[in-house]
Amino acid sequence: MKSNYKKIGDFIELVDERNRDLRITKLLGLSITKEFIPSVANTVGTNMSTYKIIRKGQFACSIMQVRRDKKMPIALLQEFDKAIISQAYPVFQVIDENLLLPEYLMMWFSRSEFDRHACFLAVGGVRGSLEWGDFLEMELPIPSFEKQHEIVAEYNTVVNRIKLNEQLNQKLEETAQALYKHWFVDFEFPNKEGKPYKSSGGKMVFNEELEKQIPERWEAKRIEDVADLKYGKMLDSSLFLESGYPIFSGYGIRGYYSSYMYEESQILVLCRGVSGTGEVRLSPKQAHITNLSIVVEIDKNSVSREYYFYYLKNDNLRSLDSGSAQSQITSGDLGFHYTLIPQKGIQDIFGSHVIVVHEQLNINEKSIKKLNDLKSLFLAKMTKVELEKEIA
Repeated sequence: MKSNYKKIGDFIELVDERNRDLRITKLLGLSITKEFIPSVANTVGTNMSTYKIIRKGQFACSIMQVRRDKKMPIALLQEFDKAIISQAYPVFQVIDENLLLPEYLMMWFSRSEFDRHACFLAVGGVRGSLEWGDFLEMELPIPSFEKQHEIVAEYNTVVNRIKLNEQLNQKLEETAQALYKHWFVDFEFPNKEGKPYKSSGGKMVFNEELEKQIPERWEAKRIEDVADLKYGKMLDSSLFLESGYPIFSGYGIRGYYSSYMYEESQILVLCRGVSGTGEVRLSPKQAHITNLSIVVEIDKNSVSREYYFYYLKNDNLRSLDSGSAQSQITSGDLGFHYTLIPQKGIQDIFGSHVIVVHEQLNINEKSIKKLNDLKSLFLAKMTKVELEKEIA
């Protein structure tokens, strides 16, 4: 019986279509998570006519620094009919979609085993790059066209459920943000009679530190007055595990480790990185935090975690960036930053509302994790699919 593994190069072809007439303006980048993202590149003065056009159903990839990143960025365009991307990215398409579904091929590219193989092949490349010829020699199992459709349909059912849960989480987060704005930006929190404070004649006083009007008996305090600030700790990638406690950078989970730093979820301020400096995140429970974030260990007698998280999240902490060669915020600069401290009772009432939202967020996150595990299981089983009819 012939093997059902076939070379990728037998089923794909390069495409090199340029944006000569400048008609296409949607510029996309390619992420290490194998997705197309809006490009953040500075294109002022750039000749966009040399950029490549990518059309729906086509792929783009990066074969540079695969060994360093331990992943091969590669994505299938599905959300847009056409866009443009950097000329540095190879663009390719499936030659005959009656033999190989692009969605099935993208599933194969999404496997961690594919990335490990690409990383292994990139060892001999310049700067850890994967040679295009080696990429074409990589193989994948190709079952019958009908079986591919079945696999893709089952996989997409799980993916769509994940997206639905993510959309629900987005709505929940928007609800919490709207409540925060109503209470602590518009100052329409309920007064003793349950009426909106400011519009019902609540007294406002000018605060010099914040340079604005705030409700009477509210204060402005430096972050260091209500919290301890501590940097996370970087781990060598050789210590990363396949499972365990999440290693959280603030930008996302980078791997897993044998121990954790904090039992409870913590407020994090991203303090360095290519982008995102000054943004605020909540860490997972029982997580190891890397030095890309500053942990804000609040004094719970002074502020509630829920209130302070949303306050810092909506504050302009980006303004504290030191402006050095590498974007960064120091714990010293962050500690001296003034923040609004409402009466504790108001904070606690807000927190009681937000906790309900966060509990539902956590339920949805657990569901997403289980669905992601199921998605990984689908990908892992691709090597075990029996051929109904082999492709010669």
